[in-house]
Amino acid sequence: MLAVLLLFLIPVGGGIPAGVLLAQSKGLHWPLTAGLYFVSDVLLALAFEPVLRLFVALGRRVAFLARFGAAMREAMARSAAHVGGPGAGPISLVMIAFGVDPMTGRSAALAAGHGFLAGWAFAIAGDMLYYGVIALTTLRLNTVIKNPDTTMWIVLGAMLVVPMLVRRIRSGLARPASAKVV
Repeated sequence: MLAVLLLFLIPVGGGIPAGVLLAQSKGLHWPLTAGLYFVSDVLLALAFEPVLRLFVALGRRVAFLARFGAAMREAMARSAAHVGGPGAGPISLVMIAFGVDPMTGRSAALAAGHGFLAGWAFAIAGDMLYYGVIALTTLRLNTVIKNPDTTMWIVLGAMLVVPMLVRRIRSGLARPASAKVV
């Protein structure tokens, strides 16, 4: 179980496919595996929150960090408006964590004025949704491919390529009809 937890602690979701496949090979049932992923998110919260609070405190004294904090609030507002309308409500914050990572979700929640528990609850909820998508995809794909290494590399590649394709398609659809080249 410790090896699975350690894989889940790899930042930005890279350990999900490997951790899920390792858990399956060790006979761990999916609720326990999901619980281990949740524990990794709680450990992340405990490790990241002091760093986040340090940057907020330093942002009050260091001009560069103050500008960075203002840019973060502006980016969060744009992301929240893009995801779920004006303001940074719970659904918007969950979707930010789902689409980026839990640390960004928590940073956005802090910028929106949410405290430790609510902020991390939104961030972890989004990350658990992301875990569910990647875990299910990994397990289903491995039933077809039947090679954990190949499955892991395909899922990792898709985790990198699919978001870029979605952004590219969205940016093409967002252009006005008169701006499109025929």
